[in-house]
Amino acid sequence: MSKKIDAINWGSVDGKDVMLYTLTNKNGMTVKIMNYGGTIVSINVPDKNNTFENILLTFDSLEGFLQKGNPCFGCLVGRYANRIANAAFRLNNTIYKLAPNNNGNTLHGGLKGYDKVVWDATPLPGSNSIKLSYYSPDGEEGFPGNLTVDVVYQLTDDNAIRIDYAATTDADTPVNFTNHAYFNLSGGADADILDHELTLTATRYTEADDKLIPTGRLLNVKNTPLDFTTPKKVGKDIADIQPGYDHNFVLDNETGILKNTGSLYHAKSGRYMQVATTQPGVQLYTGNFLNGSLKHTPGGAIYHKHAGLCLETQHYPDSPNQPSFPDTILKPGEKFHHTTVYSFSVK
Repeated sequence: MSKKIDAINWGSVDGKDVMLYTLTNKNGMTVKIMNYGGTIVSINVPDKNNTFENILLTFDSLEGFLQKGNPCFGCLVGRYANRIANAAFRLNNTIYKLAPNNNGNTLHGGLKGYDKVVWDATPLPGSNSIKLSYYSPDGEEGFPGNLTVDVVYQLTDDNAIRIDYAATTDADTPVNFTNHAYFNLSGGADADILDHELTLTATRYTEADDKLIPTGRLLNVKNTPLDFTTPKKVGKDIADIQPGYDHNFVLDNETGILKNTGSLYHAKSGRYMQVATTQPGVQLYTGNFLNGSLKHTPGGAIYHKHAGLCLETQHYPDSPNQPSFPDTILKPGEKFHHTTVYSFSVK
């Protein structure tokens, strides 16, 4: 099967057309991407019996993604992924106030982050890619600087999805992007991901308070429920982490170098996913607040607690307020660039 990119109109938001693009590789793997929110809508990959199924939590229509309470299924997150404490940060002796949309903190870019805008989309059929572009004006959601963002999703012929994030600015500004896909490698056969085996190349994590704001300390995962340095079922220790995992892991790699971050394995289907990134951290989130209330799900599927998990490659939460963390300030003349690759196979 040759590489191709199909497109259909899926509706409109803010007077702009929302297009749903389907990328197909030579193996028959398909990835659907929507320019609303830069969202990965589905990833269809084979199991060990060569049965193709979608391994993302998703919705069957644009209405699903627009519903109140959509927990960021598959979307691009920015200008700053994860949390900024007290919805404010100081930069160049100026305090910037943001929207407090999560326990008094700013989460995932604010009230209208990049997950809620329509991106300009350009199919790049020769490389089996979609380029998404967004111009984020100075002051949007309280952030300084006009930011130009380009994200390229590529489906490769070895069944991988490569995400390249790039940005430039005309004023100093914090930048942190991620994708918020919820994976369930069973393809809908299992109601939760507790039997999935997870490995993370992380010996430390960022300690956080009860509002998930880092304290600034990096703690060792050894002898804690957060130790995934060897393959472990997600459900093994989850009862000791209430209401589930929502932690930033400090990756044992050099920022800027594309390196393996970990893997996820579902034994019954044989599906195996590897994650590589140039980012310094990854947020493991186990869908702790899914409660079965979401509408417009495929076939009326009910997504209960722990129905899927996210591996959000990122800079650490609250970095603009944490001088000891890797720097997230992009300056004029610099180019932000990070890459994450999700690779699929069977074993």
